[in-house]
Amino acid sequence: MAYMRAIDGRQLARLLGRTQEADPIGGTGTVYRHLASAIQMLILDGRLAIQTRLPSERELATALATSRTTVTAAYDALRTAGYAASRRGAGTWTTLPDDRPADPVAAFAPSTTSTHIDLAPAAPEAPGPELRAAYEHALTQLPHYMSGHGYHILGLPSLRDAIAARFNARGLPTTPEQIIVTSGAQHAFTLVLAALGRAGDRVIIDHPTYPNALDAIRRIHAEPVPVTLAEDGWDLEALAAAVRQSGPRLAYLLPDFQNPTGLLASDVERRHLAETLARARVVTVVDESNVEVGFVTPPPPLATYAPGVITLGSAGKSFWGGLRIGWIRAEQTMIRRLATTRANLDLASPPVEQEATAHLLRQADEILPHRRADLRERRDAMIALLAEYLPGWRVRPPDGGLALWCDMGMHVSSRLTTAAGQHGLRLAAGPRFGVDGAFERRIRLPLTLPRDVMQPTVQRLAHAFESVAAGGDPVATTNLRELFA
Repeated sequence: MAYMRAIDGRQLARLLGRTQEADPIGGTGTVYRHLASAIQMLILDGRLAIQTRLPSERELATALATSRTTVTAAYDALRTAGYAASRRGAGTWTTLPDDRPADPVAAFAPSTTSTHIDLAPAAPEAPGPELRAAYEHALTQLPHYMSGHGYHILGLPSLRDAIAARFNARGLPTTPEQIIVTSGAQHAFTLVLAALGRAGDRVIIDHPTYPNALDAIRRIHAEPVPVTLAEDGWDLEALAAAVRQSGPRLAYLLPDFQNPTGLLASDVERRHLAETLARARVVTVVDESNVEVGFVTPPPPLATYAPGVITLGSAGKSFWGGLRIGWIRAEQTMIRRLATTRANLDLASPPVEQEATAHLLRQADEILPHRRADLRERRDAMIALLAEYLPGWRVRPPDGGLALWCDMGMHVSSRLTTAAGQHGLRLAAGPRFGVDGAFERRIRLPLTLPRDVMQPTVQRLAHAFESVAAGGDPVATTNLRELFA
C-alpha cells in the first residue's frame, strides 16, 4: 500500500471500550491475553482496519492505564498469531494470518437457482396494482416519444421534474437541470467513478458498506479506505483521521438507513460529515437508495450542508428493483460532465420505465406509507423469529432499510454461507460488505421475504447455523489460543 493508516492510543482505547467480549478467545487469562484478544476481535470485526499502525507500547499503556509490559506482551502475542507485524523504525501494524483470505470472491447478484430461497439481495417485491397502473400510464405517454430516436441522455423531463420535486419536499432546493436519470443507483455510482475516478485514488467508505459499490471502486483500481461505523452511528473522529492520513479523492457514504446496518445519520452527523469532507476538498457521493423506506423521518439530505455533494437515488428500493431507474443530483456543471461521460457508456434509460417511475413518484405519498408499515411489521416478525430459533444472535432493530445486520457471536459467516446451500438457502456472507476479510461474525438478512416463507426460512437457517456452530468458532483455533494455552 502507498500509505498506512494510523490510530493513536486514545482512539484505540475508545474502540477497546466498545468490545462486547472482554476475553473472546476464552479463559480468564492475564491482562495481556485480554488485551490481545480484544485487539484481535477489532481486526476480525472490521473495526480496526488491516494495515493500521498501532500506537506505541508506551502510548497505549498510558491510554489504558496499564503497564508497558502488558502492551508489549499483547503485541508480541498478536505478531506470533499473525494479526500484527512490525519493523524497526516503522512501528507495529495490523495484519491477517496467511491462512485467512483477505477478501471474499463470491459474486453478489440475484440467484437464478429457483430451488433455493435467495437471501443475498435485499430488494422489495413489486408493489402490486400501483405498478400496473404506472405502466399503463406510461404506455399512454409513449406515442409522444416514438416520433424521435428515444434517447434522452439526461432523462425524460417528466421524471426529472418529479425527482426534483421530491428533493424540494425534503428541504433541498433542486431544479430539473440538476438531475440526470440513470439505470439504477449502481449505474449512477459507476457513472460518477467513470467521470471522476482514477486508478490509485483513495475512496472513503462506510465500513460495512454496499458490496457492489466496493466492486465498482476496485474495478477502476481505486482503493477503498474503510471508516468503521459505531454501533449507533458514524465515528466522526475516525473519519477526520482517515481524511488526514489517506488524502482521499472521493467518499461514498450511505447516511440514510445505511446498507447493511440500517443506521440513520443525525442532523449533527450529516453536518460534520459534509464539513469535514468539503474542507479537505473530497468529492462526496451520497447514496440515498434507502431514504424512502425508513421507519422514522430522516433529517434533510446531506447535500443541504455542502452544495458540491453528489447525491444518488433509486426507485428500486422504494418501488420495484425491476424498474432499473435511478438518478444523480448535482450542480449543473457536474451534470453536464456526467452526461458527456455517459455518452461513451450508454445513451439513455428506457422511456417507458422512466414514465412509470415519474407516475409512481407523483403518487409516492399515497404508496410509500403502506410499504413502510409493511416493512416495519416484517422487521418485527423477523426479529421475533430470530429470537425464537437463533437466541444467541444479536440484532439491532434498524431505523429503516430492507435488511437486518445480524451479529452471530461466532466468526462463521463464510462457513454458514456454504452450509446454507445444503439447506436450500443462499446467503451473502458478512465479509462481502467490508474489506480485509472483516465481518465474519455478521450476516445480512433481507426483510423482503414473503410472509409465508419467513418461518421455514429461519428454521432452515437455524439448522445450517447449528451445523457450523458445532465445529466451534474458527477464531478459537487460531495461534492466539494456542499461545495462551
